[in-house]
Amino acid sequence: MSGTIEGKGSCLCGVIQIKAKAMNTQVGTCHCSMCRKWGGGPLMAVDCGTEVFFEGEENISVFDSSGWAERAFCSKCGSHLYYKLKESGQFMMPVGLFENEKKFKFDHQVFIDNKPSFYSFANVTNNLTEAEVFAKYSP
Repeated sequence: MSGTIEGKGSCLCGVIQIKAKAMNTQVGTCHCSMCRKWGGGPLMAVDCGTEVFFEGEENISVFDSSGWAERAFCSKCGSHLYYKLKESGQFMMPVGLFENEKKFKFDHQVFIDNKPSFYSFANVTNNLTEAEVFAKYSP
């Protein structure tokens, strides 16, 4: 069940509407310390590519979280909106923002070596360590 779909969604309060032209249907979880600090737990996200459009952009606050990425949230309700790679413009977005949850499949986890021991997912997934993530994706 992998592929892409057009994704539509919104933040919690609805002032920001989202349209992703080619959103991947594979859901991944990040266990890095920044994602866990940002959301209070692991980030469950979908790769939305570079063609993501927002209505209500004036309500988006952006945080420059590292040399390679920025994170954004709704300034009205606080919903996390995206983790965006600066070089490619690729958006990783919380899957909970989107409709059509039946089309998604949870299939991979990154920074698996940083996952705290107090939780576990039952799904069988492809797992990458911190070192493997940087080797695969860093510019």
